[in-house]
Amino acid sequence: MQALILAGGEGTRLRPLTSTIPKLVVPLVGRPQISYMLEWLRRHGVDEAILSCGFMADGVREVLGDGSMLGVRLHYVEEQHPLGTGGALKLAEGLLAERFVMLNGDLLTDLDLTAQLGQHERTGARITLGLIGVEDPSAYGLVRRDEHGAVTEFVEKPSSDEIDSNLVSAGVYVIEREVLDTLPPAGTKVSIEREVFPELVGDGLYGHESTGYWLDLGTPERYMQATFDILDGDVDTEVGRRLQAAGGTLQAGDGGGIEGNVHPPAVIGAGCRVAGGATIGGRTVLGDDVTIEAGSHIVDSVLLDGCRVGAGSRVSAAIIGPGVTIGDHCRIDHGVVLGANVKVGAGNTLTGGMRIFPGVELPDGAVTF
Repeated sequence: MQALILAGGEGTRLRPLTSTIPKLVVPLVGRPQISYMLEWLRRHGVDEAILSCGFMADGVREVLGDGSMLGVRLHYVEEQHPLGTGGALKLAEGLLAERFVMLNGDLLTDLDLTAQLGQHERTGARITLGLIGVEDPSAYGLVRRDEHGAVTEFVEKPSSDEIDSNLVSAGVYVIEREVLDTLPPAGTKVSIEREVFPELVGDGLYGHESTGYWLDLGTPERYMQATFDILDGDVDTEVGRRLQAAGGTLQAGDGGGIEGNVHPPAVIGAGCRVAGGATIGGRTVLGDDVTIEAGSHIVDSVLLDGCRVGAGSRVSAAIIGPGVTIGDHCRIDHGVVLGANVKVGAGNTLTGGMRIFPGVELPDGAVTF
């Protein structure tokens, strides 16, 4: 089975992380983000994937290669300029099989794709949309179906009096290749959701209601939610299962550099050093070669490769990019995101969702509250 994964966007909502790291391979609990999707697809019989890339495509290839380390054969197509979802689909036409799965590349999910494929086969559909129930469908496009599962209508951002269902598109589609004949020529910008699906209502377009975990990873807040959900086992992943089997803490290497306290759930990369008197609280991920000095406290946070936190500092509910240096007696909390190689001098307090872009240097005591 084959999948087409759309990843042409620049990941602007995730900046400053995606200022230097392609969105598909932003580390998520110690692995490239896209590896969780490929793992899930593999469980449902997908053995080949086409990555439709745009921004920093070379960086994606450099990390993922041919996919052999992930158990999926990978191919790449590259958009020279944004083409929309339908344009990206048409661009990949020469690589696509008679039936394939198409999906957005920034999802973390464990939905039952096999059941969606089964319904697609039974109904003889041309396209089967994966649908998921949400608490508030007003922020999405509502999808209405008949008793046989055929899609009858799309309602964009429905008002309260229009909401008669909570089903919205999960961004996972099973597609027959013949649908590509309905698309404009390659190189044309087109949205499959807004311009193609509505034209197929009553002509082979079905929806499958799925249950399970589903999250769009496109913002720092959702990136952190995904991190916590993997650590807590709320979504079915290999990392989560390994973490549970290990008693809540995964640690690469011999652990000789860990002298402080580590509270689960936590994932500690290779070459990390946690000094005596330092504490790694629950729901924390340290990348490789991270240093935490004495008396510092890290909780509910992600620190990517090569970070250093000075003595007596506290990092809480924050995302710290690769190569960041945080000085002594700093406080970093409440949704702060620091880009690669930021240097925060001693005695700074960063809070309230501040985002600092790569390479910025803050002198000692420059920001306090």
